[in-house]
Amino acid sequence: MPKVEITDTILRDAHQSLLATRMRTEHMLPICERLDRVGYWSLEVWGGATFDACIRFLKEDPWERLRTLREALPNTRLQMLLRGQNLLGYRHYSDDVVRAFVDRSADNGIDVFRIFDALNDTRNLRTAIESVKAVDKHAQGAICYTTSPLHTTETFVSMARELESMGCDSIAIKDMAGLLTPMVTADLVAALRDAVDLPLHLHSHATAGLSEMCQLKAIENGCYRIDTAISSMASGASHSPTESMVAAFRNTEYDTGLDLTLLQEIGFYFREIRRHYHQFESDMTGLDTRVQVNQVPGGMISNLSSQLKDQGALDRINEVLDEIPRVREDLGFPPLVTPSSQIVGTQAVLNVVTGERYKTVTNEVKNYLLGHYGKAPGEINEEVRSAAIGDEKIIDCRPADILYDEMDKLRGDIGELAKSDEDLLIYAMFPEIGKTFLEEREAGTLTPETLEQHPDDAPGAVCFAPTEFAITLHGETYHINVTGAGKWDQEQRPFYMSIDGVPEELMIESLGEMVSLTPGGPGKTGVADKGTSKRLRATEPGHVKTSMPGTIVDVLVSEGDEVAAGDPLLITEAMKMETEVQAPITGTIKAVHIKKGDSVNPDEALIEIE
Repeated sequence: MPKVEITDTILRDAHQSLLATRMRTEHMLPICERLDRVGYWSLEVWGGATFDACIRFLKEDPWERLRTLREALPNTRLQMLLRGQNLLGYRHYSDDVVRAFVDRSADNGIDVFRIFDALNDTRNLRTAIESVKAVDKHAQGAICYTTSPLHTTETFVSMARELESMGCDSIAIKDMAGLLTPMVTADLVAALRDAVDLPLHLHSHATAGLSEMCQLKAIENGCYRIDTAISSMASGASHSPTESMVAAFRNTEYDTGLDLTLLQEIGFYFREIRRHYHQFESDMTGLDTRVQVNQVPGGMISNLSSQLKDQGALDRINEVLDEIPRVREDLGFPPLVTPSSQIVGTQAVLNVVTGERYKTVTNEVKNYLLGHYGKAPGEINEEVRSAAIGDEKIIDCRPADILYDEMDKLRGDIGELAKSDEDLLIYAMFPEIGKTFLEEREAGTLTPETLEQHPDDAPGAVCFAPTEFAITLHGETYHINVTGAGKWDQEQRPFYMSIDGVPEELMIESLGEMVSLTPGGPGKTGVADKGTSKRLRATEPGHVKTSMPGTIVDVLVSEGDEVAAGDPLLITEAMKMETEVQAPITGTIKAVHIKKGDSVNPDEALIEIE
C-alpha cells in the first residue's frame, strides 16, 4: 500500500486564499530550513496570483523569489500552478511565449508544473505539457472539477485519458471552489483509478467544511497525494490542515511518515507571521456552505462584494448570486476558476446594476463568445451571443493557432528595460504594471510604499486631498490609494480606497463642498474633496458615464469627432475585466475629460457629446 504523500500550499495558495497573496519572501525564508526537513512530496511556491502580487503590490521580483526559495529548499520539489496557454496572465499567449516561460521557470527552480485550463479544453494544455516534458520536469495535468448537467464522471474520465495520452506524469483533481462531497469523491477517484495508470492528486478547498472527508475517501479509493496547508493558514477558503491529516493517518496503512512535532513548530511560526498581514484578511473567513448552492468560491464573493459596494448596491448581492448561475448557463457552463470566474461574475454584476441583462457586455465576454478562450463546455445561448457579438466570425480552432510568435516583438517593445528573458516575461505577463516595475527598478525607486508629492496650495485655493499616500502606524507602513466614490445623490456617500491593494470602504456625510471621511476602522482617517475629481456630474443625455468605478484603458475618440449612438468611445477596466463604453446619442464630441490610466467613478461625465 503506497503511503500518503503531501503537497503543502503554505507558500502559495494558502496565503493567496486567506491573505490576498501578500506574504513577502522575507517571511518565508526563516522557516525554509524546517520546511525542507519535513519530507513533503512537494511545496507549492509559485504561480497563480503570486507573480502578479509580487510586481503589483510587493515590488518583489517574482523570479528572484523563486531562485531564493530554490536555494533555501534544496531537498524538496518545488511546484507551481500554470494556467495552460494563459500562463499567469489573463489572455492566451503564443506558443513561443509558453515555451520560454516554462523553460525559464524550470531553470529557476520549478520541478512540478500543475497545468489547467479554465474551460477544461485540452487543446489549451498541449503546448505547456510538451514544454514541461522538453525540460525533463514533472507535468501534472489538472481537471477543473465543477458541477452542471454537462459535467459528469464520464466527462472527467475522458479528459483524464486525454491527459495521459498527452504525456502527463500525474493527474490532479482541482476542486478550486470546494464543490466535492465525500461520496462523489469516492466514485470519481475510483473511476479515474480504473481509467488511467497515472498517480492521482487531490486539491480541494475547505470552504464548505468537507475537504478532510473528501481526502479520506480519495485515499481509500486510490488517490495517494493530497494538498494541505499548515494549520495556522488552513481551513476556510484555504485547505485541510497538514497536521490534522498527518495525525489522522498516523499508525495506519496510509501513514505519511511525516514528523508531527516538526509540523507543529512550523505551524506556530506561521501563526505569528499571519499577524503581520491582518489587514489583508478576507471577510470570507471560516466555513461557508453557500458554495455548494451557487458554486461561487470565497475569493469570487469578495470581488462581487467590492463591485457592488462601488455601486452603493451591496444589498443586491443575493440578486447577483442568483444571476451567476444564469450567466454561467448562457455561456455554456464554464467552471468558475480564473479567468472564467471573473468573466461570469463581472457580467452578472453588470446585468444586475444596469437593470437589463447584457445591456453592457465586457470585452472578455465578447472574446469568450468569439472562441478566444477555447471551446465552451456546452451550448451558448444564441440570443446572448447575437446581442453581444452580432455576426462576427467565431473561431473553432485552438485559440493560440491564430497567434503569431510574440517574443521578438515583446523584446523590441520593452527594449533595454529587460535585462534578461525573465524580465521580458514579466512584461509579457502584465505589460502595464510589468513595465512600471522594470522602470522603477531601473530608477532605483522600487519600493512598496509610494508617497505622491503635492506642492503647497496657494492661500485661499480650494484644497484637494491626495489620492495616494503612505501612513506609518506602530512601525508598519501602509500604502493608501483613494480609488473611487459612490453616487453623488446618496445621503451617506461611500468613498473607496485600497490599503496595500486591499479594498476598504469609508462612509462620508455630504456637508457641502467639502466632506470628512468617517473612519471605517482603527487607524483610518483622512479628508477628501467632494469627489476626488474635478469632472462634471453626468446630467445630460450626451454625458458619457460608466456603470462602475474603474480605470481608463483606452480613449477611442477626440474632440470634434462625429459619432453615432452605439459607437465605441472608451474602454474601462474594473476587477480585471474590460468594458467598452458606447455613445448614448448621435452627435459631435464636445469635450473629453479623461485619458488612459485615469480612475473614474459612476455619475462622472467622462465625455460630452453635443
